[in-house]
Amino acid sequence: MKPGIHPEYQEMTVTCACGETFKTRSTRKVICTFEICSACHPFFTGKQKLVDTAGRVESFQSALWQEGGY
Repeated sequence: MKPGIHPEYQEMTVTCACGETFKTRSTRKVICTFEICSACHPFFTGKQKLVDTAGRVESFQSALWQEGGY
């Protein structure tokens, strides 16, 4: 490897929306934030968790009921 052309590889903190944090290494200096991680993802926890923003699920269900789909 040539000296002086590679970025520094340093420790950084990753934060999830659920509050879980862990440290990893990266060439970026920013703090990463994620919406979902292995501590809160339904695949890893075995719990169903519905994330609904702006009532999209209710909107879909009401439209489906009006069309007679259910």
